[in-house]
Amino acid sequence: MAETEWAGTTYGNAWMHRNLIAVLRYVDVRIIYAFAAIFVVPVCLMINPSRGIIYRYFRQRHNFPRLKAAWKTYVNHCIFSQVVIDKFAMYAGKRFETEVIGYDNYTRLENGQSGFVQLSSHVGNYEIAGYTLVAKHKPINALVFGGEKATVMMERNKILSKDNIHLIPLMPDMSHIFLINNALADNEIMSMPGDRMLGSKKSIEVSFLGAKAQLPMGPYQIAAARGLDVITVNVMKTSLTAYTIYVTPLRYDKSAGRKERMTQLADAYAAELERIIRLYPTQWYNFYEFWN
Repeated sequence: MAETEWAGTTYGNAWMHRNLIAVLRYVDVRIIYAFAAIFVVPVCLMINPSRGIIYRYFRQRHNFPRLKAAWKTYVNHCIFSQVVIDKFAMYAGKRFETEVIGYDNYTRLENGQSGFVQLSSHVGNYEIAGYTLVAKHKPINALVFGGEKATVMMERNKILSKDNIHLIPLMPDMSHIFLINNALADNEIMSMPGDRMLGSKKSIEVSFLGAKAQLPMGPYQIAAARGLDVITVNVMKTSLTAYTIYVTPLRYDKSAGRKERMTQLADAYAAELERIIRLYPTQWYNFYEFWN
């Protein structure tokens, strides 16, 4: 893991993933949480640069004192390990309690005739949304990292395809752009991360948590060019067995010029993400230097 770029893949190999899924069919997730907190997280904190990156995030972005920032760094890695375990628990057939705030924002667009863009973030556990915000009238197309481990991709496809969700892997030759355009031309739902550079290095600068940061231009360019409705979906862990899903529309002036529409969307996304992070500061999972 480099300090300026995150690999984007789930740790472990296929054998480890399959055995974790098998274990989680019979073992309470809280036992695995405890094992990770005691044995796995301390090792990760010693060998990964994520320790310093998250510590600086708490010190510089939240202005926490040194001791509090150090403790929150440990808590951040523990909750991240729980989120990863929860994903494999879902592959094993387990489900978590969920509460949706702003569900009417989703159903209104899902029942409409036009397609729309659904922006995610690397906070909380967005994958939970795939099992909760089920589209009844439109297919959902989700842009995902193309280099993810085969086991994870297979398990995601196995579960999500039942809910009319199609995965679009991000490819080095940018061929995923054609699939995105086709999905939106067919008035379908397009889900994309709004906070991380994937593929193209073009970006939009925003003010986020008191400093300048770069967001990927692609999602905002795609939505602004078509004047599409845009929502953010953030899925935050609220207890050991429960999540809260926040569905929020992003407002922008669709009559403005394309560049201004892109800027307004990016600023609105940054403002909503900052609101969520202020509520859940330990659930920030961009483990690389995010700010300029």
